[in-house]
Amino acid sequence: MTYNNPLLEKSLHFAARIVKLYQYLAKEKKEIIISKQIIRSGTSIGANANEAVYGVSQADFIAKLQISLKETAETEYWLRLLNLSGYIDDMQAQSLIDDCLEIKRILIASLKTAKGKKN
Repeated sequence: MTYNNPLLEKSLHFAARIVKLYQYLAKEKKEIIISKQIIRSGTSIGANANEAVYGVSQADFIAKLQISLKETAETEYWLRLLNLSGYIDDMQAQSLIDDCLEIKRILIASLKTAKGKKN
């Protein structure tokens, strides 16, 4: 599945990486608590961005993107915690964090544009 929207495309691919991370954490590391947290937040980023595209109003669009932005912050936190606690190595963590931060930058730019149109 491909989108013409970079945010949707990147967040979908990021979600797939998060699903693989969840599987690794659950099967290989036997880590359940944090893995459930990160799969919720990491897949929610794209789900909310996708919902925003179909928002019924500009305010709805902005609200969904705000949720996506908050989910990037939570996901970044869990990634850093997984790294600090030794569940994922520095290279894995940095790659995922870099992707998360790229999505965060796109969301911030999209929100600035959307809020500018609203005013």
